[in-house]
Amino acid sequence: MAAQKVTEWRKLPVSLTELCIETTLRCGQSFRWRKINEQWHCVLKGRLISLKQDPTHLHYKVTWPTSTATPKNEHPQDFEDDTSVLLHNYFALSHSLTTLYAQWSLSDANFARRAPAFTGIRILNQDAWETLISFICSSNNNISRISQMVLKLCTHYGPYVATVEGEAFHDFPGPEALAGKGVEAHLRELGFGYRAKYIAETAGCVAQVYGERWLPRLRNPGVPALGAAEEDISVKKEEGAEEKESVESKADLDNQPTYQKAHEALLTLPGVGPKVSDCVCLMGLGWGESVPIDTHVWQIAQRDYNLGGKGSAKTKTLNKAMYEAVGDHFRKIWGPQAGWAQSVLFTANLKSFSEQAAGVEKKGVVKVEEESQEEMVTTAGVVPKPGKNKGVVVKIEESEEMAATTSVAMSRKRKTVTAEVIPKAEPDASVQTTTARTLRSSKRIKSQV
Repeated sequence: MAAQKVTEWRKLPVSLTELCIETTLRCGQSFRWRKINEQWHCVLKGRLISLKQDPTHLHYKVTWPTSTATPKNEHPQDFEDDTSVLLHNYFALSHSLTTLYAQWSLSDANFARRAPAFTGIRILNQDAWETLISFICSSNNNISRISQMVLKLCTHYGPYVATVEGEAFHDFPGPEALAGKGVEAHLRELGFGYRAKYIAETAGCVAQVYGERWLPRLRNPGVPALGAAEEDISVKKEEGAEEKESVESKADLDNQPTYQKAHEALLTLPGVGPKVSDCVCLMGLGWGESVPIDTHVWQIAQRDYNLGGKGSAKTKTLNKAMYEAVGDHFRKIWGPQAGWAQSVLFTANLKSFSEQAAGVEKKGVVKVEEESQEEMVTTAGVVPKPGKNKGVVVKIEESEEMAATTSVAMSRKRKTVTAEVIPKAEPDASVQTTTARTLRSSKRIKSQV
């Protein structure tokens, strides 16, 4: 085997508040990134990209497959420059995440409370086809198992690109590869279950019926696709060409595409429901207002935003009307990039990030539970319950923060306070002597009686 072409490490200036790959690459957007020896690896557009990060820069290097180890013009630097542009596009670095977080925090107190522990989460600008198939795999599934399924798709049907520390990396297979005869049966053998049929049928629709230009036409025209430069050239060359497929003309979008049109068009594919459609719209087609609602987001909507009713009238199932109502509610409070804000709260709700979420708790504030009178916890330690230790009294004062948020934060059962421990003053010596004499006199009188 010929030696692989590996570039030197390069870097892009980006802070951890603008991009945190440790969180973004693990929060259920892309399922092909693998971490080996503290570096993240994934094949994008025919090359293996390796990433690592420090507080001020994203570092990357590229491994080219042997077939393209020598570029067409024999100048590898051209490919390295292309990778820089590719990463800028993939991580959507044209958006100021700091500005977006500030906007969402002003419009949503719940976001403001949870976001500080989850800075740097961006929506990835992924290939639409890969996103479509990956989220068909997500049906009734978890991130770990979805990643295993996507790895199997790449290993069995995608082209080999490179090897890192003994692990082979393949690119994602195209529609034609997954539309072949026997694919469904093979995927069932690999453990895909009922999803095997959906993957094979959707691949057939895109490859043989709708046509390769169908998905790109659903894209937000204001958000360039991954590798858009090459795609734009090919589209211009085909301008004025007659439509080859009558079904493509039927499924074609009138005039400019919109989020709603893209969402509805994706629902025509096998195995695609509202949530999968929204995932593709958000992460594969550039529609930032798309808000995918799965069990996690539905839980957030009910718990933190009182959506779905209260008490016995609470809606347990997420029907079509409620799905749309929840999405519209989030779009109203978060704006045109609502899907980005949703991803932050979604991540904060995952068990795998529970320790990170716990780090957002405020310091220096005491919470007193009336139901539990055993102790009051402060940053200095434990203040015993008044009465159990008569040498200590607790002085309760409202903090400035509490005074400003009393209407929101206080209730009959719970309130936020600051606690100051004040030693109880010792009684005067003369008082102690008088008290003792009085008690002795009282005892003598009783004994005489």
